[in-house]
Amino acid sequence: MSSTPRIPPVTPGTRAELATIEARIDKARGRISPLYQVLLNSPPVVDGWEAMLTAIRLNTSVSPALREMTILRVAVLNHAPYEFDAHVVHARQAGIDDALIEQLRHEVPPDSIDGIERVDTHARDVLRLVDAMTRDIEVPDAIFDPLHARFGPTVTLELVATVAAYNMVSRFLVALRIGH
Repeated sequence: MSSTPRIPPVTPGTRAELATIEARIDKARGRISPLYQVLLNSPPVVDGWEAMLTAIRLNTSVSPALREMTILRVAVLNHAPYEFDAHVVHARQAGIDDALIEQLRHEVPPDSIDGIERVDTHARDVLRLVDAMTRDIEVPDAIFDPLHARFGPTVTLELVATVAAYNMVSRFLVALRIGH
């Protein structure tokens, strides 16, 4: 696969009408990544994207470690190495050690991942949710119900939103060939 994005990136600072959006992205993220440079082709999309992903990454009740484990799993299942690599630093900051990150880098069944309980006692159940939503879309009651019983409606909804949002991100990256 070519490493050239299918939609040309917008070089930050080259379009005056994007200055406010670029400043907001740079302030929130510390830079304007290749993903956001492509998104700048559509101001309404980049605005909505930034608002939604910021809410999911920074404003939910999902623990940072569980969130980052979820994002890494979605990236692996969708063959989106750029997304995986972009979140390794966040996973480390959330307390996920390198040994577990390396295990998460491979598409293996949740039951075969050693030490995942350090993230959360229900981390395997969360990975089963990720797998069902990403591979099959439909989530069986046998997967959903234990999560809902453990986390309640708010965190369960936020977990589902995280999986859905990062499926969008990784599929966008892969379809448009953004990243490595």
